[in-house]
Amino acid sequence: MTKCRHRMMQRSILLGAALFAVLATPAAAETVSRESEITSIRLGQHILVDDGSCPTGQIKEITGTKLTPQGVASVRKCIERRGARR
Repeated sequence: MTKCRHRMMQRSILLGAALFAVLATPAAAETVSRESEITSIRLGQHILVDDGSCPTGQIKEITGTKLTPQGVASVRKCIERRGARR
């Protein structure tokens, strides 16, 4: 294998690893104080709603789950709160 080809392979591997690291890192979910503040939700998007409707130590999570003729259907559930409350 030539030096040029070896360097190209190394760069490709490093670029692939960097891209994987960026895509594998979960994005911070948006947090709102009322569900009425959510105007739209995308498929797979997670929005946290801090409206006090869940038990202590939990927060409501709304997730866009399925594409329907009316738009994106969502699911609501209480999940463990992570980090400090804002």
